[in-house]
Amino acid sequence: MPTSIEEAGADLRFRWYGARALLSMRLEKGWGVWTMEYRPDFNAVESGMDVFINWEKDFVGKEAALKARDRSVSQKLLTMVIDTDGIDVAHDEAILKDGVPVGYVSSGGYAHHVGKSMAMGYVAAEFASPGTTLQVEILGSFYDAEVLSGPIYDANGFNMRS
Repeated sequence: MPTSIEEAGADLRFRWYGARALLSMRLEKGWGVWTMEYRPDFNAVESGMDVFINWEKDFVGKEAALKARDRSVSQKLLTMVIDTDGIDVAHDEAILKDGVPVGYVSSGGYAHHVGKSMAMGYVAAEFASPGTTLQVEILGSFYDAEVLSGPIYDANGFNMRS
């Protein structure tokens, strides 16, 4: 009989991890955090959460959600890989396109599985296409960032299910 959580989960490769590890892993999956990426300031379409809405079902706020879905949005949430020299974003850094501000970083950090600096943020919708090169200002210097099309690690969720 196992005497600890570690022993009970040994066959599952169970390991302890901390909040910073969890935040790093969620960046690699493109998963936002409530109060950072997801909050009342942004509607479901802007934040990409509209894919989880059952539009056939009635719900509180459906009329407003349908209006948001059916009009073009001005901003979109995205995930980026930033080409840095050992520095990471924290929060609220400027995102630019050709020197013009187009958005801001909502969160970010170092992604250990892929060995890259990553960030999530909101930008003007026309700059949110995958492959777009943007710049992020970190401590007064500008670094190129590439908009991703999806998770950079375990895109199909296989590792989570194995």
